[in-house]
Amino acid sequence: MKTILLSYFSAARSLGRPGILWHLMWPTLAASIIWTGLLVTSWGSLVALGSSLITGMPLVGDWLASSEGALMVALLMFKIGLVVLALPVIYVTAAFLVAAVALPLMLERVAASDYADIARRSGGSQIGSVWNALTSVIQFLVLLVLSLPLWLIPGAGLLISLILTAWLNQRAFRYDALMAHADTHEMKALPAQHSSGLFGVGLVGAAMAHLPLINLFAPALSGLAFVHYLLSALRVARSRENIIEVN
Repeated sequence: MKTILLSYFSAARSLGRPGILWHLMWPTLAASIIWTGLLVTSWGSLVALGSSLITGMPLVGDWLASSEGALMVALLMFKIGLVVLALPVIYVTAAFLVAAVALPLMLERVAASDYADIARRSGGSQIGSVWNALTSVIQFLVLLVLSLPLWLIPGAGLLISLILTAWLNQRAFRYDALMAHADTHEMKALPAQHSSGLFGVGLVGAAMAHLPLINLFAPALSGLAFVHYLLSALRVARSRENIIEVN
């Protein structure tokens, strides 16, 4: 836990680097504008769809349709679910923008000042970064859709969202954190060795994504935390192998 918190402390410290703060905000702002606009313009249609789905549910659909109070409560839960569901969708869009565009740019500035002693072995590429971000988002969306029936259980939506967002964080950001410095073997070995720690870093970022205002910074701050966590781990791994870095 100490290493996880230290990675976020280092990420927060990196905000003082020139050009970092803007990259911290624009992905979430862009994603929020896009999805909030779509939600507002399609709200009536979504509520009508929800009403149709609720009254068409087996066993309880007819009862809900005949009880105005019960249907009102069910629709309220559905509306809350839509808003809650919008949070991970906004986050996943911002995470894609961070992983594909913002994080590689921030990595250069952070690595030059904090990890200049680590030799660059270029095990990844910008194309690989975009592909990794895209496949991570697709897998996340598939898992999110498959989990939707469970969202009807009170409280389950938040828990599922936290777990899936934590998974997305470590899946999307670990590639970018290592692509410039690790070789192909290290890019596979390090995440495997630190899987629990990486999930912890991702979970902290997922929790921040559900907090108002802080969620504006969550995707990029989480990405920076992965940079510090994995580059520090890479430094330790190479020192244990007694490899002399030559820049």
